[in-house]
Amino acid sequence: METLLEFLVAALLVMAGIFGFVGSYGLIKLNDQMSRLHAPTKATTLGVGGVLLASMLHAAAFEKYVSYHELMITLFLFLTAPVTANFIAKVHIHRQETRASMPEAGGDDHWATHDTPEDEERRQTAHTPPAED
Repeated sequence: METLLEFLVAALLVMAGIFGFVGSYGLIKLNDQMSRLHAPTKATTLGVGGVLLASMLHAAAFEKYVSYHELMITLFLFLTAPVTANFIAKVHIHRQETRASMPEAGGDDHWATHDTPEDEERRQTAHTPPAED
């Protein structure tokens, strides 16, 4: 049983290393910013997550204690990495794209990241300072 756990810890570490290497390679080799965003977020989530899972398994199996700190780090990482990637992608869209350059939105004809022309006009008139007499 002990040998099986050692192999499982080693497999998690190898998997984490492969994801880290592929994510780093993708960050260098992919062409545009949106593609480059995908590689490191997967490397972070699966690579660092694999190391943390291996460490927790080793601590539980061989050191005879449960590591709550590593569990909390893993949960925090798995929850925040996709949210961070989403924010970075939305910033890229807002800085690089206009409503006219975006592809068709589909059935509802409205993108969540850009206002409709009516919304833009309403926002501009709401922030216009009153004319002085």
